[in-house]
Amino acid sequence: MTRRSPASTTPLALAVLASWSIAAAQPAPSDPPPAGDGHVDRRPSGASAQNNAAEGEITPALDAAVTRGLAALARMQDPDGGFGGSRGRNVAVTALACLAFMADGHLPGRGEYGDVVRRGLEAILASSTETGLLAADSASGPMYGHGFATLFLGEIYGMTQGGGDTALAARTHEVLVKAVRLIERTQNAEGGWRYNPIPYDADISVTICQIMALRSARNAGIEVSKEVIDRAVEYVRACQNPDGGFRYQMTAGGSAWPRSAAGVASLYYAGIYEDDAIDKGLKYLMASALPGSGADSRLHYFYGHYYAVQSMYLAGGRHWQTWWPRIRDELIGRQQAGGEWADPSVGPAYGTAMALIILQMPKRYLPIFQK
Repeated sequence: MTRRSPASTTPLALAVLASWSIAAAQPAPSDPPPAGDGHVDRRPSGASAQNNAAEGEITPALDAAVTRGLAALARMQDPDGGFGGSRGRNVAVTALACLAFMADGHLPGRGEYGDVVRRGLEAILASSTETGLLAADSASGPMYGHGFATLFLGEIYGMTQGGGDTALAARTHEVLVKAVRLIERTQNAEGGWRYNPIPYDADISVTICQIMALRSARNAGIEVSKEVIDRAVEYVRACQNPDGGFRYQMTAGGSAWPRSAAGVASLYYAGIYEDDAIDKGLKYLMASALPGSGADSRLHYFYGHYYAVQSMYLAGGRHWQTWWPRIRDELIGRQQAGGEWADPSVGPAYGTAMALIILQMPKRYLPIFQK
């Protein structure tokens, strides 16, 4: 039975979980082989971990780590409601920090950290510009932050629309729609996005941020162009290498596991659940970055595992059963004495938020992680 946090009383099964219309189902084999042995678990979309929990997903050690982590993250909130990276307030880190609290069921007006989320929401709304871009004044390469911030707005709007502070919900809707329209009109000719809101260049790392943002908005009932998603899928496919990994851009380049995790997640969030590209990507990840296997997973550690654990969760079956306990125990072991997780490049608020989002996947609260 799946554990539910007492901070939330409404299961997310009641959220709007509309699917993209381009997914294709396939029949399930009767006895899928273990992931990582050269075969691929190719069960249909219903086989994700959403409705197929692994045994012992949530342990007392995980509960304790999350409790300490949430308290530590709350202490990092700035007076204006935002959360900082190593260079000051950052809309991406603010959005991820709020998602970490929402993953435990905390929402404005609900839960111990409801006010933390409300203040974070106010900071994100205040960052909205006339064009719809969500960015801090000093942001460089703002489409990363815009993607994460739009994802957060889609999640919070989908979880609160029609209830609570209706004036705040109306403001959230207005800013969310503007943010989605900016994503749609800044897609480049290849089908992807890059650091700045200009349809000139693209890379897979920024592109996954926009795909997840659009999926979240669509789940929450916002109209999203199917043509934009279809073109994004073409771009992601064009970035895959023969080894199953993904290169940074469409031009020639090698595979790396963090961006490969993002590539697999991109296809899932675009509504593709059964595909050779996903099979090859999952196999590459199992061979290249399985926690505890000795693979070099230090570079872009939190970014990579944020997307990898989502990919394994959506794949379900033995992919999830193999990956989840390893990353859970590894992250618990990395927690600092004060409850935070260190990240040398972006800062502790980022590392702590990412670790908490990963560790709370089995709670199944955030709509974006559902099919």
